[in-house]
Amino acid sequence: MELLLYILVFVLAFFATEFAAWFAHRYIMHGILWALHKDHHVNIKGNLEHNDWFAVIFAIPSIVCIFAGLKYDLPLVLTMGIGMAAYGAAYFIVHDVFIHQRIKLFRNTRNSYLLAIRRAHKIHHRQTGKNGAESFGFLVVNKKYFAKQVNSLFDKKLS
Repeated sequence: MELLLYILVFVLAFFATEFAAWFAHRYIMHGILWALHKDHHVNIKGNLEHNDWFAVIFAIPSIVCIFAGLKYDLPLVLTMGIGMAAYGAAYFIVHDVFIHQRIKLFRNTRNSYLLAIRRAHKIHHRQTGKNGAESFGFLVVNKKYFAKQVNSLFDKKLS
């Protein structure tokens, strides 16, 4: 029963981080901290962007939970931190490796869910300004991005 509780806390922390990421992307990254995020919406040379500071910023709650959980023997807090860190790892693999190809892996897939994530992200990047973008999530994808009629529109590689 205790193991089930840890699994539940891990899963809840993972998916709560999806909501937090959506909220931060919609209202902070496209809001008050647009100056850090805007270079992610335009093509730049090199592998680093100002936007990459968000990885550091978003890692802080996870690090604090992991540290506090270990230091003060709080296994549920540790589990929350690990769930948040797992989300960060998934985000890096899907967003930076799969979508933006910062590491040239996973180029060709026929998985409809992954293709929908890629399409939603491409739609988001069509808007290069602070306002007017859509699709701020990462793992939760609107069903319209699964539609066959959009398949041919987004076959080009996202830079």
